[in-house]
Amino acid sequence: MATYDFIIVGAGIVGLSTAYKISESYPDLDILVLEKEEDVAAHQTGNNSGVIHSGIYYKPNSYRAKNCVDGRHQLVDFCEQYDVDYEICGKVIVATDEDDIPRLDNIFETGQINEIEGIQKIDQQEVTEIEPYVTNSVKGIHVPCSGIVDYVSVCQKLRTLIEQNGNSVACGQEVNKIDQNKSGLTVNTTTDTFHGKYLINCAGLYSDHVAESAGVQPDIQIVPFRGEYYELKPEVKHFVNGLIYPMPNPAFPFLGVHFTKMVRGAVECGPNAVFAFKREGYDKLSFNLEETIETLNFPGFYNLATKYWKMGLDEWYRSFSKRAFVKDLQKLIPSIRTEHLKPSPSGVRAMALKPNGEILDDFQFEVTDREIHVLNAPSPAATAGLAIGDEILKRAENTFM
Repeated sequence: MATYDFIIVGAGIVGLSTAYKISESYPDLDILVLEKEEDVAAHQTGNNSGVIHSGIYYKPNSYRAKNCVDGRHQLVDFCEQYDVDYEICGKVIVATDEDDIPRLDNIFETGQINEIEGIQKIDQQEVTEIEPYVTNSVKGIHVPCSGIVDYVSVCQKLRTLIEQNGNSVACGQEVNKIDQNKSGLTVNTTTDTFHGKYLINCAGLYSDHVAESAGVQPDIQIVPFRGEYYELKPEVKHFVNGLIYPMPNPAFPFLGVHFTKMVRGAVECGPNAVFAFKREGYDKLSFNLEETIETLNFPGFYNLATKYWKMGLDEWYRSFSKRAFVKDLQKLIPSIRTEHLKPSPSGVRAMALKPNGEILDDFQFEVTDREIHVLNAPSPAATAGLAIGDEILKRAENTFM
């Protein structure tokens, strides 16, 4: 039976970018990507809003900041080279209250430190020149380098390039056990057994489970949060020209509901953020008893819930009240009405929590003598995917090669 040089678990954008980067740098290596679903980009990558993030929000010198900026440039170049649909439509971050201005200034300063090109502070009139239906701003930031892209198409093209380099992407292969031995490691799936020298875990929502199956005991746990969206009906899509974001709440780890022009022409509104009772629970009624008990027994979730219970209740209320959802959207576009919206598919975010309830807001890797486990790849992981691939390749070179 063949022994692969690298086995990569997970065919989202991080796993595929990693396989692509290794195959480009080391064309003689044999690489296998294992994916439990029947196609690539089936979960977080294929169920997000498709935004190309600028990097303006992220703590300077963090992995998120550096990889987002680098990844954004690589992503745009990749789309240009391989004819993947994208658009640099720009974003406005909107302050609707004078009290928001100091935080707006802080975001702008962060953007300057992170070297986000072209950003400008703009006044109320300039906001409405960019987004005419945003009529209640006091100030804003224009981020012209933000955009939108079809991440599923990016992943499909990555798969094609990986396979053209003589490597393999095997779908329908759910990893359940990883064992090391003197010569390498054995990866067991629900249907097959594979042998490799080194392993890279890019399993996203199940990254902690895959690590545990290899005998690694991470000090974090993935807790799923569902982001629920609406879509503007065709007759009011003209309300939005690009990306419209509110001022983020500094006391809450989500950006708040916003408007996102999509690469296929639709306009999404959202998301809210509610605890999901299943790691891949895209519907309100999705439920997995074992995973729910696992989360509820984790002290980090209890500590998080204790800290954010009031905001969490607000999110749940918006989940079941379209009127409440619209009220939040009206803070940005007062013209929005309930009848302008129709339901849109949800996404699920893998939030990595420490036992004390602290949210791990940067990338985290666990490295052993034969394995790299990507335990946390938070937003903007899709934008940063190719840069994260470079980061993982560098770690592999330093550790294995």
